[in-house]
Amino acid sequence: MNRKQILLSILLILVALSWAGSFVVVKDTVDKVDAIDIGFLRFVVAAPIMFVVFLFTKNKKPIPKKEFPSLIILGLTGVTLLYIFQFVGIDLTTASTSSILINTNVVFIAILSAVFLKEKFSKKKVFGVSLSFVGVSTIVFAQINNENIVFSDAFMLGCIFILLSAFFWAVYSIIGKRLLKTYGAIEVTTYAFILGIIFYIPFVISDIFESVQKIPVKGWISIFYLGVVCSVFGYVAWYYALKNTDASKAAVYLTLIPMFTIILSFVFLNEIPAPFFLVGAILIMVGVYQTQKS
Repeated sequence: MNRKQILLSILLILVALSWAGSFVVVKDTVDKVDAIDIGFLRFVVAAPIMFVVFLFTKNKKPIPKKEFPSLIILGLTGVTLLYIFQFVGIDLTTASTSSILINTNVVFIAILSAVFLKEKFSKKKVFGVSLSFVGVSTIVFAQINNENIVFSDAFMLGCIFILLSAFFWAVYSIIGKRLLKTYGAIEVTTYAFILGIIFYIPFVISDIFESVQKIPVKGWISIFYLGVVCSVFGYVAWYYALKNTDASKAAVYLTLIPMFTIILSFVFLNEIPAPFFLVGAILIMVGVYQTQKS
């Protein structure tokens, strides 16, 4: 590996680590701030910074009005619905469970690509998708039987919410893939962030002002971590890496997120995974890798 490749690898590892940290931070914060409010405030912090990045981006290409319907879908699926379901799902489950289940977005992307983009669904992809869903079932079963977790309908609902969040990211990726053929990633992301905040408002308008007044310092630190580190740094660094290396190579680093989350959850939240949980995690990561590779 040359120097540039080493630096890109370090950058992608940092991206994976920062995104893994988001699951732990949200789980640690939902007892202080409502999960939906956390998602909204995350982008209230991130959107203005991303807009500044957009202003200083060279050779940017304005997105015309004809693409507005697609941008609306991006805002809804990539910001509003994605994080409402993800953060509520984290609240109802565990950080480690959520980070594993969210990784199924690659599986959903493969399925939607075959349906809507007519991409070839090879036997390797079928195997990868099947393996991932076996992994999902194993994780849910393992956590149900984990003595450290009191199973309830809320836990199962949380798992469903996380899977829905993964699905919305897949929709965002499919729509975004078409736009990125013509427009820059920073432009598309900035529009998605701003529209996502607007669509978030009906979900938080009734209590956000009261909620903001009650947020402790630790809660604000968490929100700024999510907004600055996970959203701005994460997205900008990710797209920089994609621009300078193959997407398939970059995507492999995302499989580090569950591993990092499990470690961070154990250190900071004292979440102890059951043995079958680790088996399910491995099945999903191998399935995701196989799907990406094919």
